[in-house]
Amino acid sequence: MQIFPAIDLFGGKAVRLYKGNYDDMTIYSDRPAEIAADFAAQGAKYIHIVDLEGAKTGGTPNIETVKTILSSTGLFAEIGGGIRSMATVNTYLDAGAGRVILGTAAVENEDFLQEAVKTYGEKIAVGVDLKDGFVAVKGWTEKSRYSAFEFCEKLQSLGVKTLIVTDISKDGAMQGANHGLYQDLSKKIRMDLIASGGVSSLEDIHRLAALGVSGAIVGKAYYTKAFTIREALEAAT
Repeated sequence: MQIFPAIDLFGGKAVRLYKGNYDDMTIYSDRPAEIAADFAAQGAKYIHIVDLEGAKTGGTPNIETVKTILSSTGLFAEIGGGIRSMATVNTYLDAGAGRVILGTAAVENEDFLQEAVKTYGEKIAVGVDLKDGFVAVKGWTEKSRYSAFEFCEKLQSLGVKTLIVTDISKDGAMQGANHGLYQDLSKKIRMDLIASGGVSSLEDIHRLAALGVSGAIVGKAYYTKAFTIREALEAAT
């Protein structure tokens, strides 16, 4: 199982939200590239980056910070947050991202989703952010009409290869991942599944690896020193 250490960006800083609440934000560093360098030094091969400003408003307000992270580490990066046009997809791929994550746009603009998948194939992932059993959009501030399984099955039919599934109620709460959710999804879909939200212990990583999910995102657990990235990598094998 792949481990994706996470950096969430806001105003050029590395931050974390509590359960997706922009009013409950903790700033961990004003030099995100140094955090990414630590990920690499501990053996990470992948990184998960989210532009939290872009997630709310669209655009790429933290693109220069992203470019610095990518150019200085060489990590395979998946990037999400406000990717709602082919121009933005191109901006991130041209900057060196290995994969871009569509969120709100995948829910609200099926034509764009289809165009992106047709053009870039496996370089397009979809972030499925769940709030009370429904897919959330616009930086987790609104709920859509889609249930979790309904939306995932639709994405599979459209040719999406990778899902990043987040239980918002677990995100940043250090209360453990929603293993039941990932177990159910693993049985029903044939896409690569990356678990996000609540990965707070090495036991979480062991259990997710045993479920056969392809990856797990590590966020707050790293920043609060619950475990190291090196320990996470060992637990995932």
